[in-house]
Amino acid sequence: MSEGTEPDLAERAADPAFESLLAYLHEERGFDFTGYKRASLMRRVERRMAAAGIETFDAYHDHLVVHPAEFQALFDTVLINVTSFFRDVDSWDYLQHSLLPDSVLSTDQPVRCWVAGCASGEEAYTLAIVLAEVLGIDAFRQRVKIYATDVDEDALAHARAATYSAKDLQHVPSALRETYFEPGGGRFIVRKELRRAVIFGRNDLVKDAPISHVDVLTCRNTLMYFNAETQAQILNRLHFALRPDGYLFLGKAEMLLSHSSYFRPIELRRRFFKKIASAPRDRRPLATSAPTAFVKDSTFDHGRLAHSALMSSAAAQIVLDPDGRLAFANNRAMHLCGLVQRDVGRPIQDLEISYRPIELRAQIDEAVQARRPTWLRDVEWVRAAGEKIHLDIQFVPLLDELSALEGVTVIFNDVTQYRQLQNDLLYANRQLETAYEELQSTVEELETTNEELQSTVEELETTNEELQSTNEELETMNEELQAMNDELNGSNQALREHQDEVDRLNAFMVSVLESMESGVAVVNTDLQIMAWNARAAELWGVRTDEAVGDHLFNLDIGLPLEPIRRALRATLSDDASAPDYTDLEAVNRRGRRVRVRVTLTPIRGREGGDPAAMLMMDVIEPAT
Repeated sequence: MSEGTEPDLAERAADPAFESLLAYLHEERGFDFTGYKRASLMRRVERRMAAAGIETFDAYHDHLVVHPAEFQALFDTVLINVTSFFRDVDSWDYLQHSLLPDSVLSTDQPVRCWVAGCASGEEAYTLAIVLAEVLGIDAFRQRVKIYATDVDEDALAHARAATYSAKDLQHVPSALRETYFEPGGGRFIVRKELRRAVIFGRNDLVKDAPISHVDVLTCRNTLMYFNAETQAQILNRLHFALRPDGYLFLGKAEMLLSHSSYFRPIELRRRFFKKIASAPRDRRPLATSAPTAFVKDSTFDHGRLAHSALMSSAAAQIVLDPDGRLAFANNRAMHLCGLVQRDVGRPIQDLEISYRPIELRAQIDEAVQARRPTWLRDVEWVRAAGEKIHLDIQFVPLLDELSALEGVTVIFNDVTQYRQLQNDLLYANRQLETAYEELQSTVEELETTNEELQSTVEELETTNEELQSTNEELETMNEELQAMNDELNGSNQALREHQDEVDRLNAFMVSVLESMESGVAVVNTDLQIMAWNARAAELWGVRTDEAVGDHLFNLDIGLPLEPIRRALRATLSDDASAPDYTDLEAVNRRGRRVRVRVTLTPIRGREGGDPAAMLMMDVIEPAT
C-alpha cells in the first residue's frame, strides 16, 4: 500500500456504519470480528457486498436483516477456510522425522494435540497421519487425542464427515492414501482409526478458553488476520495451552518476532517454536546441591546482600524519598516500567510511571496520610505490541521508629496468569452448569426414546410378516427379470454385430483416404479438421495426429488459406451443391514453390452439420 492510501484506510476503518455492521454480526450470530485487522476485514466484506450488488454498509446491514441466508456467504468470504493435506510438505517431514520421535517415542504418556483454525479438517487429519506413522497405528489408537477447533460450524461439519475428493488428496503420497483412506461413493473417507482420535469443536481463539496440556499445537496462517493486540491475547492463550516442552507450528506468513518472551524458534524457516516456560504453572523442580551451613562473618556486607535481594525480586518495586523523588528501582521495575538508571533522583511526576498504567500520586498521598499500606486491585495495563497484563499495586509508607516518614515503596504484583486462570475457571463452571442441564434434558429424552423403541419393536414384528409376503412377490419378479435379461442378451449380440460392421466401414473409409493421390482434409462447420490423409501430411509436413482436432486456419503450412475462406464457408453452407476449385501458389514441406489446385466439395447427409472435403493436388507446373 502506498503512503497516500494509509490515511484513507485509517479513516474508513473508523466508519461508524461498518462498526455497526460488526456489532450486528456479533449480536445476531455470535461472531466477534472486533479483533480482526480492519483493513483486510473491510476488504473482504466489500468483496461480498460487490457480489451482492450493494454499495454501502448500511444497505448491506438491511440486506442481512431481510435475507438471513446471506450470512453464510459473508462468513465464507471473511473466514477464508483455505487448507489442504500436507501443506508445506517439508515442514511436515521435519515434524515427523526430527521433532516427534524425540518427544513422543521417549515416553509412553498420552499425546494431546490442538489444531486451532482447522477449517475443513485436512490439517487435523494430516497431523493424525504423521503421528500414526511415528507411533504405529496400535500405539496411536491408545495414546493420541487431537482437538481440532474453528469458529465456522459449516467447516466443522465438513471436517466431521471426513470425506474428500481425489483433488483434495493430490498432495497425499499414494502409500499413505491407501493406508489411511478408503474409497466410497466416488470420494475418499478417512479410516475410522484416525477419525476416532480427532475431536472437532467450535472455539473462538479470541474469547474461548484454550485446550490445556497440549504437546503439539498447530495454528497455521490464522494469526495474520488479527491485529497486534488480539494476536498478543491469542498467543498468551496458546502459551498457556502448551506443556512446558510443547511445540508450536505456525504458517509461513507468521514469525512471532515480537513475542520472544512466549516462544523461542527451533526451526524458524519451517515455523516451529518451543514454549518458554514461565512460573508458577510451568515451574519444575531444579537439581539442588548439598546445603551449606551459614558461618557468621563479622566482615560480611549485609547491606549489599539486602540490595541484591531487592534487585532480583520477582515483584517490580520502586522506592520514593519523602520529597517524591525516585530513590530506587529493582531490575523487574526497570524492565516493567521502562526506567533507566538516570531516572533515579527525578520527581515521580516527571516519569511516565506516575500516570501509566494508572494515576499513582493520589494513591501515594493516601498511603502517606493514612500511615498504612493501601492497594489497587486488578489494574489492567495494555503495553506495547498489544500485550495486556493485570497488576495488583501496593503502596507502603516507610516509617522510622518515631513514625516519621522516610519514603514510600510501590510494589507491582503481576497477577495476569492468576486472572487468566480465574476467568478460565469461571468459564469452565458455566460450561459445567450448561452441560449438567443438557445431561438432565438428555436423560428425559432417553426415557422417551426407550418408550418409542418399545413401540418400534412391535412395529418391526408386523413389518417382518409383511416382508415375508413381499419376499414371495420378489421371487416372482425375479423370474420375470430373468426372462427380460435373456432378451437383453440377444439385443446386445445384435448391437455387437452392428458395431463390427461400423468398424469395417470406418477402416474402409480410412484406407480410401490414405490411397488417394491428392492431399485430403475434411473440416466441420467450425473449420476444425476431422480427417487428414498421408498425402496431405507429406505435402505440408504436418502429421495427422497434429492436424486432427485443430482449427484449419491455425495450421502452420505453406498453403495460403485466406483466399479460400469465403469459398470454404459457402461450401459448408446449405447453398453449395457442386465442387468448387481454385489454383494457389504455395510452398511445400521441402521449401519448393508449387501451384496447387484446391477443390472444395460438400459432404451431405451427416446429422448435426455437414462437413466439407478439401482436395489439394500439385498438378500444375511449379512456379519459377
